Amino acid sequence: MNDKQTNCLYYGDNLEIMRAYIPDESVDLIYLDPPFNSKREYNVIFKEWHGGDSQAELEAFDDFWGWNEKVRADYEYLIDTSVNRGKVPGNVSRLTAGLCNGIGFNDITAYLVEMTIRLLEIHRSMKRTGSMYLHCAPAVSHYMKVICDQMFNPVNFRREISWRTGWVSGFKTRVKNWVRNHDVILYYVKDINSEFTFNKELAYKPHPPDYRRRGEYGGEPGKGYAIEDVWGAPRGDFDQSEKDLWSPWIKSYSKEKTPYQTQKPLALMRRIISVSSNKNDIVLDPFCGCGTTVVAAHELGRRWIGIDITHLAIAEIKRRIKEKFDISEVLTIGEPRDLESARQLSIEKQPSGRYQFQWWAISLLSAIPMAGTKKKGADKGIDGIIFFKDWKTEDESIIIQKSIIISVKSGHVSVKDIRDLSGTISREKDGAMGILISLNRPTGEMIKEALRNGYYKSPMWGNLPKIQIITIKELLTGNQPKMPHHSNPHTYNEKKVLPIDKKQSEIRFN
Repeated sequence: MNDKQTNCLYYGDNLEIMRAYIPDESVDLIYLDPPFNSKREYNVIFKEWHGGDSQAELEAFDDFWGWNEKVRADYEYLIDTSVNRGKVPGNVSRLTAGLCNGIGFNDITAYLVEMTIRLLEIHRSMKRTGSMYLHCAPAVSHYMKVICDQMFNPVNFRREISWRTGWVSGFKTRVKNWVRNHDVILYYVKDINSEFTFNKELAYKPHPPDYRRRGEYGGEPGKGYAIEDVWGAPRGDFDQSEKDLWSPWIKSYSKEKTPYQTQKPLALMRRIISVSSNKNDIVLDPFCGCGTTVVAAHELGRRWIGIDITHLAIAEIKRRIKEKFDISEVLTIGEPRDLESARQLSIEKQPSGRYQFQWWAISLLSAIPMAGTKKKGADKGIDGIIFFKDWKTEDESIIIQKSIIISVKSGHVSVKDIRDLSGTISREKDGAMGILISLNRPTGEMIKEALRNGYYKSPMWGNLPKIQIITIKELLTGNQPKMPHHSNPHTYNEKKVLPIDKKQSEIRFN
């Protein structure tokens, strides 16, 4: 608990992690994109107001914002000086009590309580010259603006940015309403009178190629036009930089897309990080999800800290970092480091149940998580997947995509598990190999059954075992199964970005 390092990930509740690990006035830039109004994605924040049941595809945040014992304790901390011992400003306490009593003790005020107590830690951890960008939906941005004004002081509010997510899809056009096509980003600084970072020279974009200055003498274009507070709205066909800001999930052709439907584009984070921080500054994302913030920060030479409450997120971030920067080991605090802690994770009762262990286990292979990311039954027995390239034939004329199917078992294992995995490989169109990750040692019959499946005969990689069994203990001691170099199909042709320092830095706070 004493290592306060950057370029690392933390697994767990960001409130507790910020309190335990993030020192006062140590962070230059904070971006946060907490779950909000995710009626068909994460938790149902607005269920009481909008009606209907959740069609949740991820279980990671089920009931996360509902009133429960923890939320009530956090509420008491915010409003009661005898509990918080003066660590909560009086105006914040009064606002919290007023909102809950005025709106009612429902899901939305539970959300506001949990956001307020986290914003206290965010404000505490920001340097006097620091900045914060809070990403939120229009349905909740007005509440968050009031809370942030009380937390930061209204004079430190800099701008409300409208992020246009992309073009309007078909189902949205059928709603009996004006079609929503934007999110809100609230931009604050810690102290308006400080030398806070805003690299104005980077807040311009070039004019189109045929642009000429108006006036009698014309002349060459200047430094370009200033970026406005509406992002993602192109100025004609020439402005590709604004189209790059659109959500990867809007663009079916996006090479960035991950299993996270709430993923934000790299271009969005590059803009925020490049303008509001400098090289070697510390960037914190306490709700880092699939890790776009940390990927952009690393690419731009910033030090970074990512926090998330699910192993699904941590697994995806580590996979993206390995894919993009060729970094195999990412310091992760809160993950199992030995067999006993792995067993504890496998039996913990959490909102996402058994999936937490599965997500962590597949991260040891840098695989793409599948189980728990779709509706029940949709994963077809596939917990994770690894894509790799192969030649269709030995003449090397055609390259095709193949996959390795990952199955994770935390309890009793038997020959049936090997046979089930073999059947799953056969059903998948591009299935080539299978790996069974087991918490317990496999039986002799399991090993024999795996050998009976023979080899995948690859024109590019040679003969590889069709099915392999590897234990958690083996993975924790550095062993890896035999498999081809793998890649994300969405970044199949994407140029790999080398980090400023290929060896991952572990730089302590100043």
